[in-house]
Amino acid sequence: MTTDIESFDATALPPTVAAALEVAAERFGEREALVDGDLRLSYVELLERVDEAARALIALDIAPGDRVAIWAQNIAEWVIAACAIHRSGAVLVPLNTRFKRPEATYILNNSGARLLFTVSEFLGTDYVELLGDRSELPSLEHVVLLQGPARPNTISWSEFLTKANEVPADAAALRASALTPDDLSDILFTSGTTGLPKGAMLTHGASVRAYWSWSTVVGLTEGDRYLIINPFFHGFGLKSGILACILMGATNLPHPIFDVPSVMRRVEEEQITMLPGPPTIYQTMLDHPDLHSYDLSSLRLSVTGAATVPVEMIHRMRSEMTFKTIVTGYGLTEATGIATMCRHTDDPEIIANTAGRAIPDVEVIVADENRHAVPAGEPGEVLIRGYNIMKGFIGNPEATAEAIDDEGWLHTGDIGVMDEAGNLRITDRMKDMFIVGGFNAYPAEIENILLTHPELSQVAVLGIPDNRMGEIGVAFVIAKPGSAVSAADIVAWSRESMANYKVPRHVFVVDEFPLNASGKVLKYALRETAITATA
Repeated sequence: MTTDIESFDATALPPTVAAALEVAAERFGEREALVDGDLRLSYVELLERVDEAARALIALDIAPGDRVAIWAQNIAEWVIAACAIHRSGAVLVPLNTRFKRPEATYILNNSGARLLFTVSEFLGTDYVELLGDRSELPSLEHVVLLQGPARPNTISWSEFLTKANEVPADAAALRASALTPDDLSDILFTSGTTGLPKGAMLTHGASVRAYWSWSTVVGLTEGDRYLIINPFFHGFGLKSGILACILMGATNLPHPIFDVPSVMRRVEEEQITMLPGPPTIYQTMLDHPDLHSYDLSSLRLSVTGAATVPVEMIHRMRSEMTFKTIVTGYGLTEATGIATMCRHTDDPEIIANTAGRAIPDVEVIVADENRHAVPAGEPGEVLIRGYNIMKGFIGNPEATAEAIDDEGWLHTGDIGVMDEAGNLRITDRMKDMFIVGGFNAYPAEIENILLTHPELSQVAVLGIPDNRMGEIGVAFVIAKPGSAVSAADIVAWSRESMANYKVPRHVFVVDEFPLNASGKVLKYALRETAITATA
């Protein structure tokens, strides 16, 4: 199989996510596929476990196209259950582990999920208890516990698996072979920052094709050992994690909670070669006092991405750690999670300051309000068109029509700038821009400037209301270890380094940022803190 991403024939790929696992078992055989604690499965064994679970789903009358949800942390059973959903012909609906009852109930009902895989406890939360008596969940017929103590009205994982004996041995393989590239594989719900979450309907063929491209650019290969910190419920953990491992024959090592010492310990013990994540993960590791107490020399591949990726961090990842390949990219759920990527041969400035170029057979432009591409170097909205665009939002044709226009362009709501070589730089979300006395201020731009301050490790900038100026900027910063920098110091430095309207009017020096389960900064929480503190 060629590794030239620009010239590869997509028809040579497995047609579906379900078929990909069967191909992996044939190609990679006894190669280690899944490692979690004492569990170590080869690709042949993984397919056997998955098809057993798929047959159990069939025995419970789960039909092709039915929705099946998973609400759990990164564990081996998550991987097996997700692959079984696909092998049975059903559609996977992941739920965020941070969800509370109203959010979970909304998504289960909106998707029409008939079965839920979950756990009875994770980080002090009992998910079965959160569901309550299920009177508000008319479509949900079964709850299967992947892990944890028994709960009323649930089926244990082991009990669930025994149901596989009720259907023919080849039932899962037959279901998988009947799937087509255009069939739905997953419904991934957006974060719901504006209104209720919307379920993006993604297909088998687009997922396989996009993440073969992703894996090839990154250089993920057979035998790589991939520590997956990104939660499986997110497109990053699901597509560029579970699916990428299957496509390339890498070993999937789920990691449920990001904790620097535990991550570094597993890197050393399991000889991890692949460790992706948002910039906060690497910055936290680089600034950790025990960084050099562990042997991290096996690390080779990294993928990160955000509006702000410090160039210094890229250099430090190569000099203080052992990453050979560091790649950034850009995508969103509605585009199957990926649209552009840097190539590993790009220099650190391109990797840090851009999200790279469009992946093959996908169009990406920066456009004005009339959908016309603007000249290189000028800002506009990022539009995407290609095979990777979702089928639409489930049960929401109005939102679908708003997101995808009549020419097939997905309107991302992101502001970007493209250079002459086609490298895209995301400058901000349209909704994150704030206006200071009539001047547009972009948080990511201000964050990039602040990150050149020699004593700052991490920065988050946002706008809050102001009676005189309309809005003003506020910065939350984390100082480098040993630094005694003050808020006044940073304001004074900012006045020398950027235009006055960009200067944060308030600076808060903090020890850590509130993060979501994907490791992204929860700016809405910081905004509430800032408004309260400055009232």
